[in-house]
Amino acid sequence: MKFIFYLFSIFCCLCSCAQSQNISGRPDAVRIGAQFARNSTIGRVAAVAVLAAINDINNDSNILPGTKLDLHMHDSSCNRFLGIVQALQFMEKDTVAIIGPLSSTTAHVLSHLANELHVPLMSFSATDPTLSSLEYPFFVRTTVSDQFQMTAVADLVEYYGWKQVTTIFVDNDYGRNAISSLGDELSKRRSKILYKAPFRPGASNNEIADVLIKVAMMESRVIILHANPDSGLVVFQQALKLGMVSNGYAWIATDWLTSYLDPSVHLDIGLLSTMQGVLTLRHHTENTRRKSMLSSKWSELLKEDSGHSRFLLSTYGLYAYDTVWMLAHALDAFFNSGGNISFSPDPKLNEISGRGLNLEALSVFDGGQLLLEKIHQVDFLGATGPVKFDSGGNLIQPAYDIVSIIGSGLRTVGYWSNYSGLSVISPETLYKKPANRTRETQKLHDVIWPGETINKPRGWVFPNNGNEIKIGVPDRVSYRQFVSVDSETGMVRGLCIDVFVAAINLLAYPVPYRFVPFGNNRENPSYLELINKIITDDFDAVVGDVTIVTNRTKVVDFTQPYVSSGLVVLTSVKRQNSGGWAFLQPFTIKMWTVTGLFFLIIGTVVWMLEHRINDEFRGPPAKQLITVFWFSFSTLFFAHREDTRSTLGRFVIIIWLFVVLIIQSSYTASLTSILTVQQLTSPITGIDSLITSDVPIGFQVGSFAENYLAQELGVAHSRLKALGSPEEYKKALDLGPSKGGVAAIVDERPYIELFLYQNPKFAVVGSEFTKSGWGFAFPRDSPLSVDLSTAILELSENGDLQRIHDKWLASDMSSMSQASELDQDPDRLDVYSFSALFLICGLACIFALAIHACNLFYQYSRHAAEEDPAALQPSASDGSRSLSRRSKLQSFLSFADRREADIRRAAKEKAAGLGGSGGSMSGVSFTSSGSGSTTASC
Repeated sequence: MKFIFYLFSIFCCLCSCAQSQNISGRPDAVRIGAQFARNSTIGRVAAVAVLAAINDINNDSNILPGTKLDLHMHDSSCNRFLGIVQALQFMEKDTVAIIGPLSSTTAHVLSHLANELHVPLMSFSATDPTLSSLEYPFFVRTTVSDQFQMTAVADLVEYYGWKQVTTIFVDNDYGRNAISSLGDELSKRRSKILYKAPFRPGASNNEIADVLIKVAMMESRVIILHANPDSGLVVFQQALKLGMVSNGYAWIATDWLTSYLDPSVHLDIGLLSTMQGVLTLRHHTENTRRKSMLSSKWSELLKEDSGHSRFLLSTYGLYAYDTVWMLAHALDAFFNSGGNISFSPDPKLNEISGRGLNLEALSVFDGGQLLLEKIHQVDFLGATGPVKFDSGGNLIQPAYDIVSIIGSGLRTVGYWSNYSGLSVISPETLYKKPANRTRETQKLHDVIWPGETINKPRGWVFPNNGNEIKIGVPDRVSYRQFVSVDSETGMVRGLCIDVFVAAINLLAYPVPYRFVPFGNNRENPSYLELINKIITDDFDAVVGDVTIVTNRTKVVDFTQPYVSSGLVVLTSVKRQNSGGWAFLQPFTIKMWTVTGLFFLIIGTVVWMLEHRINDEFRGPPAKQLITVFWFSFSTLFFAHREDTRSTLGRFVIIIWLFVVLIIQSSYTASLTSILTVQQLTSPITGIDSLITSDVPIGFQVGSFAENYLAQELGVAHSRLKALGSPEEYKKALDLGPSKGGVAAIVDERPYIELFLYQNPKFAVVGSEFTKSGWGFAFPRDSPLSVDLSTAILELSENGDLQRIHDKWLASDMSSMSQASELDQDPDRLDVYSFSALFLICGLACIFALAIHACNLFYQYSRHAAEEDPAALQPSASDGSRSLSRRSKLQSFLSFADRREADIRRAAKEKAAGLGGSGGSMSGVSFTSSGSGSTTASC
């Protein structure tokens, strides 16, 4: 035991010596630099927070034991040039890391210097997304990148259903790169930046006012403001003067606004009045112990930092505080890994030294790469929450508060995190649950928008720039009832035009427009080229008989259809003679077969029900068979002579005669139609028979039918013939395929209905084989298409759409088109039409036979008991049981074939004989279906 204690003492001594050697190998102080702009809101908060972190670290023996952080601070006063010079001064004095700069623009320049001299540049406020770790490996962003903030803004835009936004931003690296990132995020959500409005850094009030005037003339009313506090506040002041912070507008300011408002002890009511209803973002930080401790002693820290007015702690101050702790943890790991502080001259600088600049004083930090690695490996709980970098050099768990400015304060309406999107639940709670970013989970509290309304702004209005939108209309030469252009006056008329004008008049805002004809006035234009004019911005919309098809919806947006359409087959038809066998046409073969089968079934059922009590259904087998056939088919004419006596038989006959009445009436009506109405026939029966044939097919010039037949249905182009007018339709169909015409024409139903109205000798064969409609075309994501769709639905509901249709098209065309459709055997009746009648009749037969069978078995059991009571006793042997069953079956069949009256007579005689021999017997009762009951007693 003493030996073990001795070994343990030696081990402890060795460890103590090793630890003392390691600590003694560390420098007493490590020089770090910090660059601030104390005349900025972020800078003055961050300066106090960094000094607090230095003090806490130097007084904490658990971090950097034996080593103090020697902080040297420079105030750049928001001057980019001074910031660069001060950074060079840091490099001259063997600084191992620099905390800062505040500006993304300065960070771009200093990052090149940091890469060359291997000095980590740790910025808690440079949020430019392009400051990536790939291009600038020694730039360490210790706050959340604007890439995530722009993702949050894009999610907000998508949440409220806006498709277009306007961006106002300061024209420097900070502004341009963030807005570029926003554009990428919006495109992923099928939204876009309609207009970018940059202004130069330090722009005057008049310059900003000029920018806002241009913004006010745009159609988008969703404005994203990404600026620095001094210029951003001016934007709101000028926007209020121009009436742009009012009903109908939606403003989203990035986190620059909360970085300015949060440190304010007392919010300026006059300032807040310029931004009522504005949404803004704030970096979300957890309520950690370090955050609480820093907040509690913030007032004391401000007293130590004399010369400055009182202000509150902000999120950027928390990030600055964590940045120093991050560097301390990294230095601790650096020294534990054997790193040491040493600098070497840069050979590149030695080549250009001696030219008036003290460049030889700049040296490379030898341990810079190792320190950088240790910085990226830090993992601790800071004031903002977990502090850890991902593989891309970004802090984990980026999150923002969504804040609404209303009244005299700020109200949090929700949160955004890269983990779960928008939510009313704090991100740290959602981190404990599985990620879920479905549309149903994206929620925010209600927002009071500019103009003190809770109704979400529509997000756009028609642009107030005086420009009319150019609307392309097809200059048709045929079917001008739909759209036509007067060549002399240029006036555009037609059904499509009237629908568009009526829908435009229902909008809540004025829309100046101008119709521009498209075509050569000799043939119908190509609708594909017309749609492409929207893509090339030659037209702002297309109004006309434009069919909504798949390949067009991929490049433009359509309104709600205002005319139903679809492709049909038009062909020549000839009169069909009825022929000598026309009387068979009313029923299909299956109908004839089922009807005849039921005649036999009914005759058989009635025979079974009447055979024992009705002498008309008795006699030799041949006579009975003839009776069944005669009775069955004579019911067709209600001429059956045989009388039915049983109740069940009469029940079946009543139901069957009702079925016969319906069948007879339907047959008569159908035959009358066949013999009196003109029957039309055509070798083309529909689109399927047209495709399988090799005959030529006509189509309308400019229609999508050509591509549909060739690409979708595989019809050879050599079979397709373009036709430009109804006269060409008629001529081509009259000539037929043998004389250079066509066998059929494939076109849309509205055109064919007009053609048939004037040419009734042709007909539509088969049915519509496509379902589509006509709509107005607009550029992708155009808000006008959505509002016009609502207006078209309103026209449909109030009846105006039908009235416009009746104005331009004959009211009886729809009935004529229906009468002209040639279907296969339209007057023939099938079994399905009478299936319910046949089912009822069949169930009645089964019901009657079941009752009859039960009654028959009951009578037979009574008869057998009276005739031979011993026959009911079980037999001993198997052979005798087999003979007994056979004899019983024969006896039953014989009993069933006998007349019921004979059986009753025999029973009476037997009862009388037993009574004459002195015996006594109780009364015997026989019950017969339809004949009542007969009682014999002695």
